Amino acid sequence: MPTTLPDVPARPSLAERAAACLAPSPGGLRERKKRARREGLVEAAQTLVLERGLDAVTVEDICAEVGVSPRTFFNYFPSKDDAVLGLEDLAVRPEIVATFIEGGPTGALLDDLEVVVADVLAQQIVTPERMARTLELVQREPHLVTRHVAWVEGHRAELVDMFRARRAVRPFVPDPELLALVVMSLLRASTLEWQQHDREGEPVDHLPTVVGQLRALLQDSRAPDPAAR
Repeated sequence: MPTTLPDVPARPSLAERAAACLAPSPGGLRERKKRARREGLVEAAQTLVLERGLDAVTVEDICAEVGVSPRTFFNYFPSKDDAVLGLEDLAVRPEIVATFIEGGPTGALLDDLEVVVADVLAQQIVTPERMARTLELVQREPHLVTRHVAWVEGHRAELVDMFRARRAVRPFVPDPELLALVVMSLLRASTLEWQQHDREGEPVDHLPTVVGQLRALLQDSRAPDPAAR
């Protein structure tokens, strides 16, 4: 009598593994409350500074508008400037970071980079109103530019560390510093693409278009046409 072998589950395809990484993590009631409070602090900070100016607004003023204590405020933001700018960590979920460092989810560097950027964009809160207020505030208060530059630099260093960790596991040619700049550019370009399309959907929805443009640039190795000179 022939032996029946047990069914072996099929290994997920690369596309399925990438899709699984992109699936949003479920947020419970506690997480939603934290997000709502954070957004309330940003809105209060931006509104007050637009009305009074940066130097005339204190952390206590912002807290009074939202009905929380300064201690609670500092659980969300390290400074008043961060709340006014609405700065938050470029958070990549730990499981996404672990998969990326191990060489996944697809094994192709640009594809995997897209998964990382998509995870960041999917967790960012971007509204037309927030963006308009932030731009106006930066124009009014040049001091905020310095804080934003420092924020960018801090996250650039974190990204470089992540890329170095992956290169130790799965070697690649591009310099980690360059890849960090690529991530920042993809984040910015996706937001601009969202703006240019009348803020249709969310910035993350426009990431594939931006990555497609980057692929086209990288693959454009045609010899120049002498007649075009």
